[in-house]
Amino acid sequence: MVTPVITGLAWDTPLGRDPETVWARLCAGESGLAPVESPHPLRNSLAAVAGSVPYGTDPGKRQRALAGQTLAAAFADAGLSTTDPDAGLVLGTSFGASLDEEEPTLHAWADDAAAGIGHPGEPVCVMTACSAGSDAIALAHSLVRSGRRRIVVAGGVDVVTEAKRLGHSALGTMSPTGTKAFDKARDGMLLGEGAGFVVVEHPDSARERGARVYARLRGAGASNDAAGLTAPDPSGYAVVRAVRRCLASAGLAPEDVAVVNAHGTGTTLNDEVEARSLLDLFGDDGPSVFATKGAFGHSLGATGALEAVATVLALRHRRVPPVVGLRDPASPLRLAMGSAHPVGAGAGLSLTLGFGGFNTCLLFESSKG
Repeated sequence: MVTPVITGLAWDTPLGRDPETVWARLCAGESGLAPVESPHPLRNSLAAVAGSVPYGTDPGKRQRALAGQTLAAAFADAGLSTTDPDAGLVLGTSFGASLDEEEPTLHAWADDAAAGIGHPGEPVCVMTACSAGSDAIALAHSLVRSGRRRIVVAGGVDVVTEAKRLGHSALGTMSPTGTKAFDKARDGMLLGEGAGFVVVEHPDSARERGARVYARLRGAGASNDAAGLTAPDPSGYAVVRAVRRCLASAGLAPEDVAVVNAHGTGTTLNDEVEARSLLDLFGDDGPSVFATKGAFGHSLGATGALEAVATVLALRHRRVPPVVGLRDPASPLRLAMGSAHPVGAGAGLSLTLGFGGFNTCLLFESSKG
């Protein structure tokens, strides 16, 4: 069975755009969360917005700008032309700007982003809430592995908007104090925005082009809780099932995993379910676990793509950044706390748990081992 490889990556985050610079800032424990003005009463005024497009810009323009800039950067990083008809596009988001602005269709932003970089094809748009970025990459894995495509650029984009801030304030998911994933004092999440894309390519195509290979995309797995619109199934059964399906698709076992990039929202129930699921899968002496939402905020439909890039960089550098805000762990997971932690050889899992019960797991392996 063909194992697709990652030959390009790009992101636009609240900590910057250059992958290595952002990675260094993550490992230093920095956070992009900052006060963002709003005319409405919110549970917390903090958010994490991408610095390359001013927050005052209309949400639809920001969505398209983030998508176009980051797509172009991913193509360039892989040594590809944005006009290459052999490269497919799979773009994910939650609602993008559509809750705040009238959009002709829910995928208009994706069509515009593709046209803006001169791509001749029609993009596939994935809108599976918070797992959309991960699901886009999982679809790319399937397309390349099955031989339907030689190259797919996949990922997610999402923006902070007033409607989303009000909605999460009403739901009570916003933290009044700050994101503290897996901490005993956790009390919610904060929103973020950004974009992330990876270039998923057939290994023969990468070899023929002499492309640099960051990692191998060994597997993908998904499940759905079918429990509720906003709360996960407390048993964690479906989360475990998504990870096991991912491992099975890669032909690997839990002991082959060295690092997990957890969803880590900082909400009470979500963290509890995720921690329980990871302990069921790996035990107390499992892989190193980290989470990035304390640095990037919860970027909704983009979060899975940003976390996929972070997982690839963790394998490449053999270390993980500390979980921002973590002081008093609520579980025996091997959480990175205080400073960056080294990790040994093995695979890396990126796990996303979305509204609507969407659970998606991606498995990467270093290209060096």
